[in-house]
Amino acid sequence: TFADRAAADSASVSRAEVVAAVRAAEQSESWAEAFVATQVWGYGVTGYGPYRTRQVLAQPSAEAVLTEAVSLLVDEGAVAAYEVLHTLDGLGPAFLTKFLYFAGQALSDVKGPRPLILDSVLAGVLRRHATKVGRAVGYEWSEAVAKWIWRDSGWSSHRYDVYLRWMYAANERLAAASIDWPTTPDVLELALFSAVWDPE
Repeated sequence: TFADRAAADSASVSRAEVVAAVRAAEQSESWAEAFVATQVWGYGVTGYGPYRTRQVLAQPSAEAVLTEAVSLLVDEGAVAAYEVLHTLDGLGPAFLTKFLYFAGQALSDVKGPRPLILDSVLAGVLRRHATKVGRAVGYEWSEAVAKWIWRDSGWSSHRYDVYLRWMYAANERLAAASIDWPTTPDVLELALFSAVWDPE
């Protein structure tokens, strides 16, 4: 879908374009194509993106795992889909959640909260926030616990569930406050990622 961008010196792909590409891949039932679109967006201009994406898709079970994950996303929710995707070698949480996020945006209906992206930048924000909140109530050990819970990678499906619950709850609080806040939690995810909003 984005092959024409490869010739440009500086090309960009928007979230909306990836959602459209995933919807098109859904029509042809090619979740591998959808996966590639999400990875193009996720890796951006990083030179090793094509290599890592190829490694994931070279696994004999890759297409079946992607298909099962999407089916689970619809029937059981993001956490079940996360667990299945985690079985693919070389596909870490930061990039599997990008696939889940865009699949969740493209599909008309999914079970439970729609997936959000979780990467080391977002984990770092949550780590700092958890440390500050813990210290505010007198827990001097809060930094050590926050470092363990919100480490830079390797989050379990349980931790992803905690992340989704927190993000949706925080977004509801922001939307209910007297500020003009959008109602979609992926705006909060983007605000935290890009450091335009600090929960502290």
